[in-house]
Amino acid sequence: MDFDLPEGAPAVREGVLAIAREYDQDYWGRCDADERWPEEVWRELVDGGWHSLAIPEEYGGGGQGLLELAVALEALAEGGAGGAASFMYLLTPAFGGLTIARHGTDEQKRELLPKIAAGEVETCFAITEPDAGSNAINISTLARRDGDSFLVSGQKIWISGVERADHLVLVARTVPAAEARPRTSGFTVLLVDVKRALADGTLTYQPIPKLGTNTVASSMVFLDGVRVPADRVIGEVDQGFAVLWDILNPERVLAAAGGVGSGGLTLRIACEYAAQRAPFGTPIGAHQAVAFPLARIKAQLELARLMTYKAAWLWDRGRPCGTEANIAKLTAADAAWQAADRAFQAHGGMAYSLEYPVARLFRDARIAKNIPVAEELVLAHIAQHELGLPRSY
Repeated sequence: MDFDLPEGAPAVREGVLAIAREYDQDYWGRCDADERWPEEVWRELVDGGWHSLAIPEEYGGGGQGLLELAVALEALAEGGAGGAASFMYLLTPAFGGLTIARHGTDEQKRELLPKIAAGEVETCFAITEPDAGSNAINISTLARRDGDSFLVSGQKIWISGVERADHLVLVARTVPAAEARPRTSGFTVLLVDVKRALADGTLTYQPIPKLGTNTVASSMVFLDGVRVPADRVIGEVDQGFAVLWDILNPERVLAAAGGVGSGGLTLRIACEYAAQRAPFGTPIGAHQAVAFPLARIKAQLELARLMTYKAAWLWDRGRPCGTEANIAKLTAADAAWQAADRAFQAHGGMAYSLEYPVARLFRDARIAKNIPVAEELVLAHIAQHELGLPRSY
């Protein structure tokens, strides 16, 4: 058993941390308040190749894997970005780069991966629907074959980054849920040219006002006869569930890495404040009521990091990692939330001031318990598949 990271991972961590340290909490706070993508950081990640780590070298990428992406995301979050880091590594590096590298056709790889590596193409992902929610089996967006194309109609919700994306990795039904046997069949993953569909008027979107993570917009997306060429299918028609798990599991791993990094950042901010704040003559961090909860969070973050790295390691080797990815996401999100809650308590009334970063970190940490999968569904998966308990649905 070897707990050393892959050879290139420490350099990845230091390279991304060096970028993150150039930007203070005021920068991230302004981006969030202005609802603005952190373009300066993104360009540095692109220029350094830190966003294309998992793209094969023959297409201009780093030739590494999900584990290195997780290390990079964790470093960016811990270095100052907090929750804003997650979408910077999910939208294009994971949803586009990882998915096409593993499941794209040779033609799709030759066309798109070099452009993703060069920062010329960005992507996003669409599966969630208003009526289906977390029950992906019941999505109703339908892709109907029409000659050498598919015509796609339906609605998606909470689609982040569509306003920036060149391509949308879309999960649709090519067999309606009521007719699919088994229920997991009849899914197809399509690569939608967003700008062309917008120009044709077949795709529109409407941003959703949000409590936090405002460095990227999340939108309702409406598809009304979007034409997608058949050569834009990722994987096989009707067999998209195999591709889907290779999107969802990395998503959970990277969300966990973001939680570990964000939790580490929040914990550091809380400890710095607790070590200095002395309203009664002694720093509040000297008191066990403040110190012990922070120490416990440190332990929780270290455990979450181990499971995150394990899940990424398994995925890179093509081994089953669903349970590990779920546990990583569950524990990292909870540790990040506990860190935010204790940082809020340690700062007292000042946590409510937008002059401090605690409010932003608090808002962003809370949603991580619900996305990309609610913790109740993770616990249901563990109960059924690991404990052998009967399913309730």
